[in-house]
Amino acid sequence: MKIAIIGTGTVGSALARGLKQSPHKIILGARDAADRATQSLAADVGGELASPREAAGSAELVILALPWDVAETAVKALGDLTGKIVIDCMNPVGMVGGALGLLLGHTTSGGETVAAWLPGARVVKTLNQVGAEMMADNAGLPHRPVMFMAGDDPEAKSIVAAVLSNLGFEPLDAGDLTKARLLEPFGMVWINQALLRGKGRSWAFAAVERT
Repeated sequence: MKIAIIGTGTVGSALARGLKQSPHKIILGARDAADRATQSLAADVGGELASPREAAGSAELVILALPWDVAETAVKALGDLTGKIVIDCMNPVGMVGGALGLLLGHTTSGGETVAAWLPGARVVKTLNQVGAEMMADNAGLPHRPVMFMAGDDPEAKSIVAAVLSNLGFEPLDAGDLTKARLLEPFGMVWINQALLRGKGRSWAFAAVERT
């Protein structure tokens, strides 16, 4: 399957490296294909480079790995993605009352907002609940890290679950896309522990069952 990663920053780069050994073909959607770091990333993961619009248009699955403050303009510029599976791994964060917090919640979510920007796309909210380091490489953890996903299309979620497994996660279905309202605050729990409570970034959530 051809996967387009839109955005080559910290998260986009980590996902590209995490999928390097997968059977998927990676195409990086970058604003500046001449950037040396972006070219180095493409060479490292054996991926193609294209404009964001070209990358999204040529792929079967599109991963949005963009800062929220530029997301609307960038996502709408991708064109018509009707029928394509789109993973939204962005958390709608910004400064709220002088502290980092969610800009959306309770009655809507970033995932639902992305779906409104891309009518006809099969949006799945996931990969927002852990830091980039664990996306690139989570081998060696004592438990397989869990990754929840939410979306309205069962087939799309089945395909996304396989991609999550390629990245080393245990995929768990949280329900329809409105459940992004749960997953985005859950992502903030990781951010709070990692950045504000001193836990650092080398950890992930796991679902541990009694046997």
